[in-house]
Amino acid sequence: METNEMVVIKKIENAFDNYMDAKRTLREIKLLRHLDHENVIAIKDVIPPPIRREFTDVYIATELMDTDLHQIIRSNQGLSEEHCQYFLYQLHRDLKYIHSAGVIHQDLKSSNLLLNANCDLKICDFGLARMNTENEFMTEYVVTRWYKA
Repeated sequence: METNEMVVIKKIENAFDNYMDAKRTLREIKLLRHLDHENVIAIKDVIPPPIRREFTDVYIATELMDTDLHQIIRSNQGLSEEHCQYFLYQLHRDLKYIHSAGVIHQDLKSSNLLLNANCDLKICDFGLARMNTENEFMTEYVVTRWYKA
């Protein structure tokens, strides 16, 4: 079905070369399909390869955003106090939703906070996220430890 909607295509190369990469890819797709919140990047589609036996890369279509918070910070563009408050408000709402759904992101950093021209903020990159279950141990490996909370 064509919608003529602009999307971003995330290519995960050789997604099945090793067990951990395959698991992260599947986890990200499952969580994005499960989470439905205005501050979580929305998955639009998982695009299958034209020839199934050559299925090595995974393509995930998500909604289009303009930039990320890391790029804004690096650009030395001035952020007003109101901008910062609005970003923090959205982040707080999003984390409350994600945590209430039993999900822990585990790689929260400025480059995983996407923004558009309306200053809407969305969390992305759920490859390291986990469902928080009491009988499951937390992952020791976290990409960006200083953002883990």
